[in-house]
Amino acid sequence: MGNTVGKNKYTGAFAMMTSLFFIWGAIVSLNDILIPHFKGLFDMNYTETMLIQFCFFGAYFLMAIPASMLIERIGYKKGISAGLVTIGVGALIFLPASWLISYPLFLFGLFMMATGSVILQVVANPYIIVLGPSKTASSRLNLAQGINSLATTIAPLAGGLIILGHYASPKKAAAAVEGPYIGLAIFAFAVAAVFSFLKLPQVIETGGEKVKGNVLKFRQLRLGAIALMLYVGAEVAIGSFIINFLAEPNIAGFTEKTAATYIPLYWGGLMVGRFLGSAILQRVSAQKVLLIAAVASVVLLAITILTNGYVSMWSMLAVGLFNSIMWSNIFTLSINGLGKYTNKASGILVMAPVGGAIFPLLQGVLADMPAIGLHLSYILPLLCYAFIIYYAVNGYKPKPGELELVEA
Repeated sequence: MGNTVGKNKYTGAFAMMTSLFFIWGAIVSLNDILIPHFKGLFDMNYTETMLIQFCFFGAYFLMAIPASMLIERIGYKKGISAGLVTIGVGALIFLPASWLISYPLFLFGLFMMATGSVILQVVANPYIIVLGPSKTASSRLNLAQGINSLATTIAPLAGGLIILGHYASPKKAAAAVEGPYIGLAIFAFAVAAVFSFLKLPQVIETGGEKVKGNVLKFRQLRLGAIALMLYVGAEVAIGSFIINFLAEPNIAGFTEKTAATYIPLYWGGLMVGRFLGSAILQRVSAQKVLLIAAVASVVLLAITILTNGYVSMWSMLAVGLFNSIMWSNIFTLSINGLGKYTNKASGILVMAPVGGAIFPLLQGVLADMPAIGLHLSYILPLLCYAFIIYYAVNGYKPKPGELELVEA
């Protein structure tokens, strides 16, 4: 890893820490396989099927504050083990859910795994920062995010091969999910055991005094939180419908198993874009890169909606490349210049993945409407990116004199 991590005593710990990014990347992207599988298994419409994403990403909103309180009580190191064990237990819930063929029990298992992921995300970024020299902290974070994208590229490909297919009975179809999630549980428990023996540095809080007041008084943060929520919602919604969209006769007419092999192209675009974006951002401002990416996403989705066949398919998949830098750039613009309010502002932004619960469900509602259907339902993520264009043009700018409040 060269200069990215540096030759220091925490190189091994950093390598283990990246496993956390891999685990939650795999969990998120496997949902894209569960959506078409459960839709057929339980004979549901799109709205009912999108409860998968609603339960999963809803945990980011409901459990972010409890997760932070838990970490304050038990500490960062034990928090890692707690998060991993929670993920493992959630994955094991898939066993009785498959035996009983119970959709609510599957959803509960997903909520448990998402809760564990929230705990890990509260812990991971501070640890990545302290595991090595401060001057290379940004490089370590970029590398860790790349590992996350690697998981979102590999997991749906493997999951699609194992889970999707034609089954003789609902019992066999339900049992198809057992293998991947048992494997996920074993991996989570094993990593938790390793972390319990691993020596890690103390994460020292540097904020000092507690900052009082409503941090949402800052325009750039208020609109940035909305932009982040819309970005996550659009990204997850597009990924959620890939298999069903590519199975449409007027798009590609693929089988579910064949369509699943294209999911890694969407999520792989994020991996490629993150590494390219890291280099581009050394020369171009975050605001300009965000604007270009948002405009490109709107154009690509407009092509998706207005065309059919492979043109529509490839334009939709290409959005993944431009999604790659949106989170980091919106996040950076939202907290820029907030000084002592930065930590509190970051806590608000961590809840933004709730968009992944709301917008796939809303797109499912649109897809179920006879007058709209799945193809035209992509207007929803298009509108999400349109707001991000506004944020990149004007929304990131604080009101005149507003940042003077930081020093007040």
